[in-house]
Amino acid sequence: MDINKFVAPEIIFGLGAISQAGESLQRLGARKAFVVTDKGVIKSRWVEKALFHLDQARVEYEVWSDLTTNPKDVELKAGVERYLSSGCDAVMAVGGGSPIDVAKAIAVIATNGGLIHDYEGINKITKPLPPMVILPTTAGSGSEVSQFAIIVDTKRKVKMTIISKSLVPDIALVDPVMLQTKDARLTAATGMDALSHAVESYVSLAATPLTDIFALNAIKLITDNLSESVACSTNLKAKESMAMASLQAGLAFSNAILGITHAMTHQIDGLLDSHHGETNAILLPYTMEYNLIANADRFCNIAQALGEDVAGLSKWKAAEKAVQGMRRLVKNIGLPKRLSDIGLDSTVIEKLAQNALKDSCLITNPRDTNLKDIIAIYRKAL
Repeated sequence: MDINKFVAPEIIFGLGAISQAGESLQRLGARKAFVVTDKGVIKSRWVEKALFHLDQARVEYEVWSDLTTNPKDVELKAGVERYLSSGCDAVMAVGGGSPIDVAKAIAVIATNGGLIHDYEGINKITKPLPPMVILPTTAGSGSEVSQFAIIVDTKRKVKMTIISKSLVPDIALVDPVMLQTKDARLTAATGMDALSHAVESYVSLAATPLTDIFALNAIKLITDNLSESVACSTNLKAKESMAMASLQAGLAFSNAILGITHAMTHQIDGLLDSHHGETNAILLPYTMEYNLIANADRFCNIAQALGEDVAGLSKWKAAEKAVQGMRRLVKNIGLPKRLSDIGLDSTVIEKLAQNALKDSCLITNPRDTNLKDIIAIYRKAL
């Protein structure tokens, strides 16, 4: 009998879930919360609204927002120093994947010491972290429920993958209303990030019956709702479905891990500072095509979840429909289709491929991979 592990935080989901921010911290014993966010989220007033509920619960706070997209190692030092000097005893993130990952990284260094580079890889965190409450403002990263944190190593220009169950937040507050302030392109990119999580976790070597349920359902929800969410910022039905899809995809990949797509996109994002969701959208059809022979049955299921008609088709033809459906969705939501569209130059491909081979996400890819194969995928997508 196989033995599987599944980790998840307490999840509070629904319209108005932000109102539980203060009470959630209070229940975790927090006296003062270190609130990590970014300038865009502050401008949208979600931080202000979250802090109102901290005031109501009489939880003190310190707000810190000195971070960028694709958070970097050099940004962490100031955050850790501010956390330690502020007297905070808990962490709250309000934002997308960047603030959430930075909040996790600050919690790690503040309690375990050293540099974030020391924790790259799997299960290298040894001391308990402070309580963490997360309020995601995008439907994409899934970091509010995951045991992942992704931080850019600015010297190597690569994204470091840090994986540990210690990084699973204590409470995730998922409020679909908070998705309404994102523009169409960010909505599209974050939605494709969630879709890449769902697809990769479904075909992962570490997939389980429980992660399969979340992954396939997330694919269906994204297929049915991403275009509508991109088209209309106030479509609450679509926002609610996308919030649920991102959450379920996050639960799936947190426990089943990912694959070659993320191993490759991490390198591009670290080099170009590109949006992770857009990079995933470009590479995903090519990596799916590459992985088809490893598990055609699963790609048949993905094709159906993407809304493709596979009736009467052979297993192989049905599996290929998954790739066609993915390309169609990317086109419909208006994201770039080639790596050259986001500024990638062919001269860096071999270095990117060498770095991708070292990425932890590659361990669970369903097809054995080598340097030559990764170079070929990069060039095909260029």
